[in-house]
Amino acid sequence: MTIRLRPHHLLCMLTYIGKGYSPAFVHNYDAIAARISAGEALDVVDGPDDICRPLLETPNPHCFNDSVIARDRRAAADVSALLGCDIHAGVRLVLDAAEIALLRTHFAAGGIRAACTGCEWSGLCDGIAADGFRAVRVAPADPQDLGKQVPSL
Repeated sequence: MTIRLRPHHLLCMLTYIGKGYSPAFVHNYDAIAARISAGEALDVVDGPDDICRPLLETPNPHCFNDSVIARDRRAAADVSALLGCDIHAGVRLVLDAAEIALLRTHFAAGGIRAACTGCEWSGLCDGIAADGFRAVRVAPADPQDLGKQVPSL
């Protein structure tokens, strides 16, 4: 089985601590976080993904907004450059602990945060990154990995 994930959720998952839009959203995201942590493959998709699913049942879900689609484009470009692979719909990823640690290191340094501009959750994510990604629910990286020097792009 695979998890359908839109590109900007590759960033959101780095700081997910169990907060979200509704109890149904959090319950769904917790299950997805556990699957990612277990090494399940991610299929990159255009538009709403498995994380968005509970929001699609609400009136006027923001998942289709142009601003969210632009966020996906920016995230795909940043993650592509960092991981050295083209992130686009149809790509399958399996992120290991080292790749998640690399993403978190660059996220904390601001190197892959262009997609976060204007996001209502950005302040929360800033605090989580500044606090060393404690209590995150997706494959918590070994704190020693976060302290390693990673070349900047």
